[in-house]
Amino acid sequence: MTTPLALVADIGGTNTRVALADGKVVRQDSIRRFSNADFPALEPILQKYLQEAGLDRVDGTCVAAAGPVRDGVAVMTNLAWTIDAPGLIAATGAAQTAILNDLQAQGHALGHIAPEYLRPLIAGPQKSGAAMLVVGVGTGMNAAPVHETPWGRVVAASECGHISMPVRNEQDFRLARFVESHGPHAHGFAGVEDVLAGRGLERVHAFVTTEAGSPQELKAAAIMAALAAGDPLARETARLYVHLLGSELGNLALIHLPFGGIYLIGGVARAMVPYMDEMGLTAAFRDKGRFGSFMENFALFAVEDDFAALTGCAAHLAAGGRG
Repeated sequence: MTTPLALVADIGGTNTRVALADGKVVRQDSIRRFSNADFPALEPILQKYLQEAGLDRVDGTCVAAAGPVRDGVAVMTNLAWTIDAPGLIAATGAAQTAILNDLQAQGHALGHIAPEYLRPLIAGPQKSGAAMLVVGVGTGMNAAPVHETPWGRVVAASECGHISMPVRNEQDFRLARFVESHGPHAHGFAGVEDVLAGRGLERVHAFVTTEAGSPQELKAAAIMAALAAGDPLARETARLYVHLLGSELGNLALIHLPFGGIYLIGGVARAMVPYMDEMGLTAAFRDKGRFGSFMENFALFAVEDDFAALTGCAAHLAAGGRG
Protein backbone atom coordinates (compact mmCIF):
# COMPACT_ATOMS: atom_id res chain seq x y z
CA MET A 1 0.00 0.00 0.00
CA THR A 2 1.60 3.27 -1.10
CA THR A 3 1.73 6.37 1.09
CA PRO A 4 -0.60 9.10 -0.20
CA LEU A 5 1.12 12.04 -1.85
CA ALA A 6 -0.03 15.42 -0.57
CA LEU A 7 0.51 19.00 -1.60
CA VAL A 8 0.78 21.37 1.36
CA ALA A 9 1.00 25.15 1.39
CA ASP A 10 1.60 27.87 3.97
CA ILE A 11 0.09 31.14 2.72
CA GLY A 12 1.41 34.29 4.35
CA GLY A 13 0.67 37.90 3.57
CA THR A 14 3.74 38.24 1.34
CA ASN A 15 4.87 34.75 0.34
CA THR A 16 3.43 31.27 -0.10
CA ARG A 17 5.50 28.19 0.67
CA VAL A 18 4.53 24.95 -1.07
CA ALA A 19 5.83 21.41 -0.61
CA LEU A 20 5.07 17.75 -1.20
CA ALA A 21 4.45 15.38 1.68
CA ASP A 22 4.45 11.60 1.97
CA GLY A 23 1.82 11.09 4.62
CA LYS A 24 2.94 13.12 7.66
CA VAL A 25 6.46 13.68 6.33
CA VAL A 26 7.21 16.83 4.35
CA ARG A 27 9.87 16.42 1.66
CA GLN A 28 12.32 19.10 2.75
CA ASP A 29 13.95 19.30 -0.67
CA SER A 30 10.57 20.00 -2.28
CA ILE A 31 9.84 23.26 -0.43
CA ARG A 32 9.49 26.27 -2.72
CA ARG A 33 8.61 29.89 -2.01
CA PHE A 34 6.44 32.07 -4.27
CA SER A 35 5.84 35.81 -4.07
CA ASN A 36 2.11 36.42 -3.74
CA ALA A 37 2.40 39.69 -5.67
CA ASP A 38 3.21 37.69 -8.82
CA PHE A 39 -0.09 35.79 -8.81
CA PRO A 40 -3.78 36.78 -8.84
CA ALA A 41 -4.81 33.88 -6.58
CA LEU A 42 -3.50 30.76 -4.86
CA GLU A 43 -4.59 28.28 -7.53
CA PRO A 44 -2.08 29.46 -10.19
CA ILE A 45 0.72 29.00 -7.64
CA LEU A 46 -0.31 25.41 -6.96
CA GLN A 47 -0.66 24.69 -10.68
CA LYS A 48 2.78 26.15 -11.42
CA TYR A 49 4.31 24.13 -8.58
CA LEU A 50 2.82 20.86 -9.84
CA GLN A 51 3.83 21.60 -13.42
CA GLU A 52 7.44 22.25 -12.41
CA ALA A 53 7.41 19.09 -10.28
CA GLY A 54 6.21 17.06 -13.25
CA LEU A 55 2.94 16.08 -11.58
CA ASP A 56 -0.62 16.14 -12.91
CA ARG A 57 -2.35 15.64 -9.59
CA VAL A 58 -1.89 14.67 -5.94
CA ASP A 59 -3.95 12.56 -3.55
CA GLY A 60 -4.62 15.34 -1.07
CA THR A 61 -4.16 19.07 -0.56
CA CYS A 62 -4.06 21.02 2.68
CA VAL A 63 -3.33 24.73 2.94
CA ALA A 64 -2.78 27.05 5.90
CA ALA A 65 -4.02 30.60 5.39
CA ALA A 66 -3.15 33.78 7.30
CA GLY A 67 -6.77 34.71 7.79
CA PRO A 68 -10.08 33.45 9.15
CA VAL A 69 -11.55 30.18 7.86
CA ARG A 70 -15.32 29.89 8.01
CA ASP A 71 -17.40 27.06 6.62
CA GLY A 72 -14.37 25.73 4.76
CA VAL A 73 -13.57 29.05 3.05
CA ALA A 74 -10.48 31.14 3.84
CA VAL A 75 -10.40 34.88 3.27
CA MET A 76 -6.87 36.27 3.38
CA THR A 77 -6.38 39.21 5.73
CA ASN A 78 -3.83 41.08 3.58
CA LEU A 79 -4.67 39.72 0.11
CA ALA A 80 -7.71 39.82 -2.16
CA TRP A 81 -7.72 36.01 -2.24
CA THR A 82 -10.54 33.64 -1.33
CA ILE A 83 -9.65 29.95 -0.99
CA ASP A 84 -12.15 27.10 -1.05
CA ALA A 85 -12.26 23.36 -1.71
CA PRO A 86 -13.55 23.56 -5.33
CA GLY A 87 -10.62 25.81 -6.22
CA LEU A 88 -8.11 23.45 -4.61
CA ILE A 89 -9.62 20.44 -6.38
CA ALA A 90 -9.53 22.21 -9.74
CA ALA A 91 -5.88 23.21 -9.26
CA THR A 92 -4.51 19.93 -7.89
CA GLY A 93 -6.96 17.15 -8.74
CA ALA A 94 -6.92 16.11 -5.08
CA ALA A 95 -9.68 13.89 -3.77
CA GLN A 96 -9.12 15.09 -0.20
CA THR A 97 -8.77 18.76 0.69
CA ALA A 98 -8.48 20.76 3.90
CA ILE A 99 -8.16 24.46 4.68
CA LEU A 100 -6.79 25.62 8.03
CA ASN A 101 -5.84 28.99 9.38
CA ASP A 102 -2.12 29.32 9.99
CA LEU A 103 -2.34 28.98 13.76
CA GLN A 104 -4.40 25.79 13.49
CA ALA A 105 -1.74 24.34 11.19
CA GLN A 106 0.89 25.10 13.83
CA GLY A 107 -1.26 23.27 16.37
CA HIS A 108 -1.45 20.18 14.18
CA ALA A 109 2.36 20.27 13.89
CA LEU A 110 2.89 19.79 17.62
CA GLY A 111 4.33 16.37 18.31
CA HIS A 112 5.85 16.26 14.82
CA ILE A 113 8.53 18.94 15.32
CA ALA A 114 12.12 17.81 15.91
CA PRO A 115 13.29 18.54 19.50
CA GLU A 116 16.15 20.74 18.28
CA TYR A 117 13.56 23.21 16.99
CA LEU A 118 11.92 23.63 20.41
CA ARG A 119 13.71 26.09 22.67
CA PRO A 120 12.71 25.85 26.37
CA LEU A 121 11.70 29.23 27.83
CA ILE A 122 9.97 28.26 31.08
CA ALA A 123 10.65 24.93 32.72
CA GLY A 124 7.77 22.71 33.72
CA PRO A 125 6.31 19.22 33.40
CA GLN A 126 4.61 17.98 30.25
CA LYS A 127 1.81 15.47 30.48
CA SER A 128 1.46 13.19 27.47
CA GLY A 129 -1.94 13.45 25.82
CA ALA A 130 -2.89 16.59 27.76
CA ALA A 131 -4.11 19.82 26.18
CA MET A 132 -1.52 22.05 24.56
CA LEU A 133 -1.60 25.67 23.46
CA VAL A 134 0.01 27.37 20.49
CA VAL A 135 0.42 31.16 20.68
CA GLY A 136 1.38 33.27 17.69
CA VAL A 137 3.00 36.68 18.15
CA GLY A 138 4.02 38.32 14.90
CA THR A 139 2.16 40.68 12.56
CA GLY A 140 -0.87 39.82 14.70
CA MET A 141 -1.43 37.91 17.93
CA ASN A 142 -3.65 34.90 18.54
CA ALA A 143 -3.74 31.52 20.25
CA ALA A 144 -5.29 28.12 19.60
CA PRO A 145 -5.86 25.29 22.08
CA VAL A 146 -4.90 21.79 20.96
CA HIS A 147 -6.88 18.80 22.27
CA GLU A 148 -6.49 15.08 21.68
CA THR A 149 -9.83 13.29 21.46
CA PRO A 150 -10.94 9.71 20.67
CA TRP A 151 -11.84 11.06 17.21
CA GLY A 152 -8.50 12.71 16.54
CA ARG A 153 -6.79 16.02 17.27
CA VAL A 154 -8.90 19.16 17.51
CA VAL A 155 -7.31 22.60 17.16
CA ALA A 156 -9.92 25.21 17.95
CA ALA A 157 -9.91 28.63 16.34
CA SER A 158 -10.08 31.80 18.40
CA GLU A 159 -9.62 35.56 18.21
CA CYS A 160 -8.10 36.03 21.64
CA GLY A 161 -5.66 38.63 20.33
CA HIS A 162 -8.50 41.13 20.50
CA ILE A 163 -9.43 40.73 24.16
CA SER A 164 -8.35 43.40 26.65
CA MET A 165 -4.62 43.73 27.28
CA PRO A 166 -3.47 42.61 30.75
CA VAL A 167 -3.35 45.37 33.37
CA ARG A 168 -1.41 44.46 36.52
CA ASN A 169 -0.11 47.82 37.76
CA GLU A 170 -0.33 51.58 37.30
CA GLN A 171 2.12 51.60 34.39
CA ASP A 172 0.03 49.02 32.55
CA PHE A 173 -3.05 51.19 33.08
CA ARG A 174 -1.29 54.27 31.70
CA LEU A 175 -0.14 52.22 28.70
CA ALA A 176 -3.73 51.07 28.05
CA ARG A 177 -4.95 54.66 28.03
CA PHE A 178 -2.09 55.66 25.73
CA VAL A 179 -2.77 52.83 23.25
CA GLU A 180 -6.49 53.63 23.07
CA SER A 181 -5.79 56.91 21.29
CA HIS A 182 -2.20 56.88 20.02
CA GLY A 183 -1.28 56.45 16.37
CA PRO A 184 -3.13 55.91 13.09
CA HIS A 185 -4.36 52.44 14.10
CA ALA A 186 -5.88 53.48 17.44
CA HIS A 187 -9.48 52.35 17.79
CA GLY A 188 -10.46 53.38 21.31
CA PHE A 189 -9.59 49.99 22.81
CA ALA A 190 -6.36 48.50 24.14
CA GLY A 191 -6.34 44.88 23.05
CA VAL A 192 -3.67 42.23 23.52
CA GLU A 193 -2.61 42.50 19.87
CA ASP A 194 -2.31 46.28 20.27
CA VAL A 195 0.62 45.83 22.66
CA LEU A 196 2.12 42.45 21.70
CA ALA A 197 2.06 42.20 17.89
CA GLY A 198 4.60 44.01 15.72
CA ARG A 199 2.69 47.28 15.78
CA GLY A 200 2.09 46.65 19.47
CA LEU A 201 5.82 46.64 20.19
CA GLU A 202 5.99 49.97 18.37
CA ARG A 203 3.20 51.37 20.57
CA VAL A 204 4.92 50.17 23.74
CA HIS A 205 8.12 51.90 22.65
CA ALA A 206 6.23 55.10 21.79
CA PHE A 207 4.68 55.01 25.28
CA VAL A 208 8.01 54.43 27.03
CA THR A 209 9.75 57.23 25.13
CA THR A 210 6.82 59.60 25.65
CA GLU A 211 6.87 59.00 29.41
CA ALA A 212 10.63 59.58 29.36
CA GLY A 213 10.07 62.99 27.77
CA SER A 214 11.59 62.14 24.37
CA PRO A 215 8.79 60.73 22.17
CA GLN A 216 9.94 58.47 19.33
CA GLU A 217 8.11 56.66 16.55
CA LEU A 218 10.24 53.69 15.50
CA LYS A 219 9.44 50.55 13.54
CA ALA A 220 9.79 47.20 15.27
CA ALA A 221 13.04 46.36 13.46
CA ALA A 222 14.63 49.64 14.56
CA ILE A 223 13.51 49.04 18.15
CA MET A 224 15.12 45.59 18.15
CA ALA A 225 18.33 47.08 16.69
CA ALA A 226 18.37 49.69 19.45
CA LEU A 227 17.80 46.94 22.02
CA ALA A 228 20.74 44.95 20.66
CA ALA A 229 22.87 48.10 20.95
CA GLY A 230 21.91 48.51 24.62
CA ASP A 231 19.74 51.63 24.29
CA PRO A 232 18.13 52.28 27.72
CA LEU A 233 14.70 53.17 26.35
CA ALA A 234 14.68 50.13 24.10
CA ARG A 235 15.60 48.00 27.12
CA GLU A 236 12.74 49.48 29.12
CA THR A 237 10.46 48.77 26.16
CA ALA A 238 11.60 45.14 26.14
CA ARG A 239 11.11 44.83 29.90
CA LEU A 240 7.54 46.16 29.68
CA TYR A 241 6.80 44.06 26.59
CA VAL A 242 8.02 40.84 28.23
CA HIS A 243 6.02 41.69 31.37
CA LEU A 244 2.86 42.01 29.26
CA LEU A 245 3.63 38.88 27.24
CA GLY A 246 4.27 36.80 30.35
CA SER A 247 1.12 38.07 32.01
CA GLU A 248 -1.03 37.24 28.98
CA LEU A 249 0.54 33.82 28.49
CA GLY A 250 -0.27 33.13 32.14
CA ASN A 251 -3.88 34.21 31.58
CA LEU A 252 -4.19 31.86 28.60
CA ALA A 253 -2.62 29.01 30.57
CA LEU A 254 -5.25 29.34 33.29
CA ILE A 255 -8.05 29.45 30.71
CA HIS A 256 -6.93 26.42 28.68
CA LEU A 257 -4.86 24.39 31.20
CA PRO A 258 -2.26 23.24 28.64
CA PHE A 259 -0.49 20.64 30.78
CA GLY A 260 1.06 19.31 27.57
CA GLY A 261 2.95 22.58 27.02
CA ILE A 262 2.63 26.07 25.56
CA TYR A 263 4.31 26.72 22.20
CA LEU A 264 5.22 30.24 21.11
CA ILE A 265 5.54 31.07 17.42
CA GLY A 266 5.85 34.21 15.30
CA GLY A 267 8.56 36.62 14.25
CA VAL A 268 8.16 39.16 17.05
CA ALA A 269 8.23 36.50 19.74
CA ARG A 270 11.31 34.87 18.23
CA ALA A 271 13.12 38.21 18.01
CA MET A 272 12.47 38.79 21.72
CA VAL A 273 13.48 35.28 22.86
CA PRO A 274 17.12 36.18 23.70
CA TYR A 275 15.90 38.81 26.19
CA MET A 276 13.02 36.97 27.83
CA ASP A 277 14.94 35.42 30.70
CA GLU A 278 16.71 38.57 31.85
CA MET A 279 13.52 40.62 31.41
CA GLY A 280 11.59 38.40 33.81
CA LEU A 281 9.30 36.30 31.63
CA THR A 282 8.94 33.48 34.16
CA ALA A 283 8.10 35.85 37.03
CA ALA A 284 5.47 37.65 34.92
CA PHE A 285 3.98 34.34 33.77
CA ARG A 286 3.66 33.03 37.34
CA ASP A 287 2.49 36.32 38.89
CA LYS A 288 -1.00 35.01 39.71
CA GLY A 289 -1.25 35.56 43.46
CA ARG A 290 -2.31 32.45 45.33
CA PHE A 291 -2.14 30.52 42.04
CA GLY A 292 1.54 31.36 41.57
CA SER A 293 2.72 27.88 42.54
CA PHE A 294 0.05 26.31 40.32
CA MET A 295 1.66 28.07 37.34
CA GLU A 296 4.71 25.84 37.80
CA ASN A 297 2.66 23.10 36.09
CA PHE A 298 3.14 24.68 32.65
CA ALA A 299 6.15 24.51 30.34
CA LEU A 300 6.76 27.10 27.61
CA PHE A 301 8.74 26.59 24.40
CA ALA A 302 9.65 28.74 21.40
CA VAL A 303 9.10 26.94 18.09
CA GLU A 304 12.07 27.62 15.80
CA ASP A 305 10.97 25.48 12.84
CA ASP A 306 10.18 27.77 9.89
CA PHE A 307 8.25 25.01 8.15
CA ALA A 308 6.08 23.85 11.06
CA ALA A 309 2.87 24.99 9.34
CA LEU A 310 3.65 22.72 6.37
CA THR A 311 4.21 19.82 8.76
CA GLY A 312 0.92 20.62 10.46
CA CYS A 313 -0.92 20.57 7.15
CA ALA A 314 0.60 17.19 6.29
CA ALA A 315 -0.20 15.72 9.71
CA HIS A 316 -3.79 16.98 9.60
CA LEU A 317 -4.36 15.52 6.15
CA ALA A 318 -2.69 12.20 7.00
CA ALA A 319 -4.95 11.87 10.05
CA GLY A 320 -8.00 12.10 7.80
CA GLY A 321 -8.63 15.79 8.37
CA ARG A 322 -10.90 17.65 6.04
CA GLY A 323 -12.50 21.04 6.00
